[in-house]
Amino acid sequence: MLNTVILKRLQEKIAAIPQVSLGILPTPLHELPHFSKVLNGPRVFIKRDDLTGLACGGNKTRMFEFLLAQAKAEGADTIIGGAGVQSNYSRQLAAACNALGLEAHLVLRRIRGAKDDIIQGNLLLDLLAGASVRIIDATTEEQSRIMYKLAKDLEKAGKHPFVARLANDKDLSPDVISYVKCFCEIIEQSQELGIQPSHLYCASYDSTQAGLELGKAALGSKISIMGIAPASWLHGGASGLVADYANQAAQRLGLSCHINTDDVHNSEDYVGDGYGVVTTEGIEMIKLMARTEGIFLDPVYTSKAMAGLYDHVRKGILKKDDVVLFLHTGGTPALFAYAEELGIKELEEHLIKL
Repeated sequence: MLNTVILKRLQEKIAAIPQVSLGILPTPLHELPHFSKVLNGPRVFIKRDDLTGLACGGNKTRMFEFLLAQAKAEGADTIIGGAGVQSNYSRQLAAACNALGLEAHLVLRRIRGAKDDIIQGNLLLDLLAGASVRIIDATTEEQSRIMYKLAKDLEKAGKHPFVARLANDKDLSPDVISYVKCFCEIIEQSQELGIQPSHLYCASYDSTQAGLELGKAALGSKISIMGIAPASWLHGGASGLVADYANQAAQRLGLSCHINTDDVHNSEDYVGDGYGVVTTEGIEMIKLMARTEGIFLDPVYTSKAMAGLYDHVRKGILKKDDVVLFLHTGGTPALFAYAEELGIKELEEHLIKL
């Protein structure tokens, strides 16, 4: 049984960090009975961070509650962010800026060639939100330089810019702390449901898993956390990065616990051909979840994470008597940009033309 005094102290430390209100929290946590039955394995529950409330939801909304509080405290009136064209981060950033009266500039990198020029999915929502969007062909390093140059140009024009990710990733403690807070929610909701989760699966290769790992360590939880990476890292996987970010946030919160790289489990086995490229197994999970529970996974992150969970059940890594939590980190608007990859022919079999 969790020590409620320790939980309260951790929540007090989190509450002391400046925040703004953007999401509808806590998000629901509930069972997936039909999906679990198909798996013929453990009971599976889902934490619905696809329902954080801002701009179709997602895990970044939690992060912006801390990051944009920091930006506002520094006097920023303009936020610069960037990632891939179909970035969930950028979509939620544009909406968060509107909610807080900030100007949003997005520098988005093509990942899928000409397909990324089609105004659909997250890009459509970025533009509907009124963000200033630049689409480029560049490496991540070149993208970062462009973002900082844009910041200088905007500063010369009288703005007070704040550069967010992906250019500025030296201190991810605001992002990490947001998922320490989420872990506290998970613990409280699990107690309310009368369950003791044995495993927690999520799509992550940095701050989301780092926050969960830090929450686990701070509370002395026994939950086994498995991160499923949506992309491959060139320098030995994500575990070291997750541990570093968790320890960075631990210092900011004044926690004495330390995360060791060897204690972080993160798999690149389900990446497929790369970031932003769907996998056959991921597509199967999108359809299975939609057709058993009416919940949509996304093509880039959560579908691959669920493919990992599914595979671990099939391999016996997850046992029948386990209780498994799946953290849905959002991203479903990207589905609309991946219609072709999701298998139009199979989908048309369900279409009755009159």
